[in-house]
Amino acid sequence: MSNQQLERITHNPKYRRLVRSRTLIGGILSAITLAIYLGFIGLIAYNPKFLGTPIDGEVTTIGIPIGILVIVSAFLLTGVYVFIANTTYDRLIREIKADAQ
Repeated sequence: MSNQQLERITHNPKYRRLVRSRTLIGGILSAITLAIYLGFIGLIAYNPKFLGTPIDGEVTTIGIPIGILVIVSAFLLTGVYVFIANTTYDRLIREIKADAQ
């Protein structure tokens, strides 16, 4: 890639929008993930008896489905990012490449 192409890309408003959007979405999704994990760890630290409460007198405790939800939330948030990347970011990248030619 030549310096001219690099210059055109970095000064392209679409590129700046792409960088801002990726930073914002990545930050928001990371903060949500961190809040979920820290919330779960906080619950373990400050209210372990709640997590140890049996569900309907069975062997399974409340902590098991909550832990599963923590893991599933990470997959869902990753899916959200991938969806946004595939629909929005890829289109912008193609447009930026075309503009740089």
